[in-house]
Amino acid sequence: MRQAGSGIYEISKVLTAPARLEITLANVVNILSSFLQIRQGAIVVLDAGGHPEIAATGDIPPSSQSAARGVIPKAVIDHIVTTGMPFIVKDVGKSELFQADPQPPWSSGTVPISFVGVPVKADNKIIGTISVDRVRNDAAPFPADEDVRFLTMVANLVSRTIRLHRFLNLESRRLIGEQERPEKPINTQRGAPGRHPPVKIDGIIGDSPALQQVVETVSVVARTNSTVLLRGESGTGKEFFAQAIHELSPRRNKPFVKLNCAALPEGVLESELFGHEKGAFTGAIAQRAGRFELANGGTLLLDEIGEISPAFQAKLLRVLQEGELERVGGTKTLAVDVRLICATNKNLEMAVANAEFRADLYYRISVVPIVLPPLRERPGDIPRLAKALLDRFNKENQSELTFSPSAIEVMSQCYFPGNVRELENCVRRTATLARSSSIVSSDFACKNSQCLSSLLWKGTDGSPSGNTIDGRARSNVMPAASPRSSGNVGASDEVSSVKACDPNGSGCPAMESRLTQRDRLIEAMEKAGWVQAKAARILGLTPRQVGYALRQHRIEVKKL
Repeated sequence: MRQAGSGIYEISKVLTAPARLEITLANVVNILSSFLQIRQGAIVVLDAGGHPEIAATGDIPPSSQSAARGVIPKAVIDHIVTTGMPFIVKDVGKSELFQADPQPPWSSGTVPISFVGVPVKADNKIIGTISVDRVRNDAAPFPADEDVRFLTMVANLVSRTIRLHRFLNLESRRLIGEQERPEKPINTQRGAPGRHPPVKIDGIIGDSPALQQVVETVSVVARTNSTVLLRGESGTGKEFFAQAIHELSPRRNKPFVKLNCAALPEGVLESELFGHEKGAFTGAIAQRAGRFELANGGTLLLDEIGEISPAFQAKLLRVLQEGELERVGGTKTLAVDVRLICATNKNLEMAVANAEFRADLYYRISVVPIVLPPLRERPGDIPRLAKALLDRFNKENQSELTFSPSAIEVMSQCYFPGNVRELENCVRRTATLARSSSIVSSDFACKNSQCLSSLLWKGTDGSPSGNTIDGRARSNVMPAASPRSSGNVGASDEVSSVKACDPNGSGCPAMESRLTQRDRLIEAMEKAGWVQAKAARILGLTPRQVGYALRQHRIEVKKL
């Protein structure tokens, strides 16, 4: 169960990454291969007519529509679609549905092959299938039940991603159609030829692809009432994006209420969210409305949702399912209409696997998960962010400070493990101590060996303790599936040491991050003589993860 939680966690990261749907599904199959001992995995997506539209087998580029029939026999797909139930075959050689395929790719000599497939459902309609097959081993029991449970969880996540991609495509075509109408004014702020201009949301600064993907998703989901789960490291701006979703929604004229779930004990949290009646407990001298009531008709942000206790999770789940609540000490049932946004930096999938977080609540709040990129994945946005933060400082202190080109260069090369919050701290500290109206490189604490962040991050994994959610603190090493992840990924032993250091030093992660993930992998393999086990030790990963990364980057292993 623990390994399944790690697999779901890694898959959720892939599904929220900016990529075409075909590539995303192929990466999901690759992760399935890393966590399950299988011969082949496949995800088939059906079009409106029920015909295979996408067939992902882990190959990049994925199989074309014409090749879809070779992935799974159409008779098998039709059976899963018709029944709407998992389909298990212990030996495909004895199944009529598999033998009906004119060119079955299921022959493995005399060794029997088992098959498990589950439907991918959306709004009570089957939109695809997920399946795995493996060579049977009579010495080991056939773990069909475990496969079905795991694949069903994956299918739930995949179905949401398919729906979101289709919705985004429809919205994109609609917007393009509106721009092509002659009566509509043409937007002159266009990007590169063949590309749409960046989407803008007031207050959100940056044009990096990673941020733009999030902004586009936010602008679309804001128009609905779907529950959103904002995920990302501390300091990436989860509360700010929650506010943006509210401002772009039809509920913008209603209240936006927020609550940090980690800041209150369970008893106080219940009163804060649900309210209480007079005399419900000592100190309850008057009736008080809770945050749900205050947000009625508007939006409620529950920050640090992963920190609430299992007992309170059950109470929260009831409110989310029924749309009704009772104040503490009360008997009257109150109906509330609230758009819920949750935020966390915790690995909820692992928490579910460890029975620390209810699976039903997880599915209730993770309707549209959005992963916010850390600052190190959008270094091009740092100069604009820094200038905006300095403008705010100038306004608050009636000053007219500016950044010199050397100052911008220093910040652009910094790693900023604390993300935008750390950047703001750096800007304010440097502006406060600046010796002239123009901030230069020598004004920065890191240039004088006085950077407090170097003490905070020295000898750690490069992320605030327990604060990473999507494993991106490891991006200076290499992205990889992590079957050993536990609790909070920030505590993983697979994360390399990151220090807030001299950005011009050769050992600074800011300098190292200039290499692509593929370059770092090739460099490690060359140092190891193309021995995966040795390369894994160099990178601080497992041999399986190195093997997965080699396949992902399509690197051919040299035989020396």
